[in-house]
Amino acid sequence: MSGMNVFLNTTQRLRTQIGHKIHSLPIVILMPHSACNCRCIMCDIWKDNKNLKQLEEKDIQGLLQSLKKFNTKLVLMSGGEALLNSNFFKLCALLKSHGLKISLLSTGLSLKQHAENIVKYIDDVIVSIDGTAEVHNAIRRIPNAFAKLSEGVFAIRALDPTFRISSRSVIQRENFRVWPEMIREIKSLALNEMSFLPADVSSAAFNRSDPWDQEHKMQIQPDKEELAELKETIEKVIREFKAEFENGSMAESPDKLRAIGSYYSALYGLNPFPQKKCNAPWVSAVIEADGSLRPCFFLESHGNIREAGFEPLLNSETAIRFRKELNTANHPTCERCVCSLYLSPFRNFKP
Repeated sequence: MSGMNVFLNTTQRLRTQIGHKIHSLPIVILMPHSACNCRCIMCDIWKDNKNLKQLEEKDIQGLLQSLKKFNTKLVLMSGGEALLNSNFFKLCALLKSHGLKISLLSTGLSLKQHAENIVKYIDDVIVSIDGTAEVHNAIRRIPNAFAKLSEGVFAIRALDPTFRISSRSVIQRENFRVWPEMIREIKSLALNEMSFLPADVSSAAFNRSDPWDQEHKMQIQPDKEELAELKETIEKVIREFKAEFENGSMAESPDKLRAIGSYYSALYGLNPFPQKKCNAPWVSAVIEADGSLRPCFFLESHGNIREAGFEPLLNSETAIRFRKELNTANHPTCERCVCSLYLSPFRNFKP
């Protein structure tokens, strides 16, 4: 990107941050399909698999002009499982033809059968890994889930040894004790990067019609008596995998891993929730499989792009007022967020 283009892009992002009208949108998250091929204990998306919804080619065609106008750089395919969309790679081809980079968040179960098209149309893959093979399979409630994920990773790398594949792991009650062993399993796959975050037990995201009751939450979050053991495990990870922090294969810093322990302690009122910096509603947008437009995964929808259009919704009076009034430091949903995003307007965003 030329110096002038960098300057213009920074200016547009500053205008967005100051005036709350979107002039630049570096990241767009699409949910191409509403269903999932796992039955994870910490997610309810799969419970609505019978009511299938998916994005169509005409939805993507309708976005392309706006994505160009807003200088979008990265489209993140999320879900559910995006690969369940019957026209998934046609959607990718449309986006790639307009110079957009595509990241795929995946359960990993069907990577092997789609390996050729993934290498052709996708720029990088992020797989969900929830523990050692045995623990991962139990959390995902799919027999041989870890083996299928591993086969998919190796199939992609056989086609392109340089293809970037990372992992994202949700640390929770069922897996925190095997965290070091999980890292060794991840390392055996030779992934480029591994990332860890706590489980969301508070919001209505991930197809929860209502936030979970306390009994459901306690199936996922460590109980109060387990917090000391969790924090000891975090310190063990920090000691044993010093090289991974130093070489960049561990996405988080030691302090960010410690914040996972602080997050779970905060659920019991033992300390404040970890502070985080987030401007996701000003730099990204989420479009769900039915066309609903959200400012992020966790905040309420502004409406449906199929009914009102993407740009009119994104910069509607309601959406602008929402961003103007939103203080991510003290909003109750943002305070408990497990997956914040911050892009400085003064840094050139390179996905």
